[in-house]
Amino acid sequence: MKALLYFLIALPVLAFSSLVTGENTRFSDPESVVKNQFWGNLYADGGSTFFCNEPFSNKGFLLTDGYIYPLSQVRSALDCGTSSQCIKDDRYRQIASDLHNIVPVSSRIEMSRRHSRYEELGSTGGAPDECGIRESAQFFEPPAGVKGDIARTVAYMVSTYNLPWAGAHRVFLGWNQMDPPDDRELTRHQLVSDIQGNENPFVLDPSLVEQL
Repeated sequence: MKALLYFLIALPVLAFSSLVTGENTRFSDPESVVKNQFWGNLYADGGSTFFCNEPFSNKGFLLTDGYIYPLSQVRSALDCGTSSQCIKDDRYRQIASDLHNIVPVSSRIEMSRRHSRYEELGSTGGAPDECGIRESAQFFEPPAGVKGDIARTVAYMVSTYNLPWAGAHRVFLGWNQMDPPDDRELTRHQLVSDIQGNENPFVLDPSLVEQL
């Protein structure tokens, strides 16, 4: 009886662990993944940019592949050196190849945000731009419509690859609550899962973010 009781108590924990330990094991060549799977498969027929929701029919020179959890912070967490040094690190290559973390972004926006930390700027930030983006020093506040997407992706990167939060934990908890998954996020998630072979459990059940 005691053994059965222990099993029943432990079952939710085991189920949660099995959700968050799934990681990208299919891809480990970032350059090839971006070219063939991201632009050549996931967005082969076009789509819309992540932050501004601007439609596009093909990549073009004004678009680039952006990482919701910035690769600069991945390199810092792994302590593997510069981008050219880290690309020789198998763990870095695996993380940098994870399609759940890669989105189409305007090159202009990506240049200004790739080394920033996420934050709710309040009165300290400037006026939002035409996309609803606010920036201040090394901090970046995205538009309200993707705050939840970002929170759930960062939660996935933190739990899956044992990375630190890319900003204050409380900020991501708030964003996850205020912006639940919409059709756009769910559709993209399913496409990425089909290509890569693993899911982001925080998109399927946003309440799991509260457990981190």
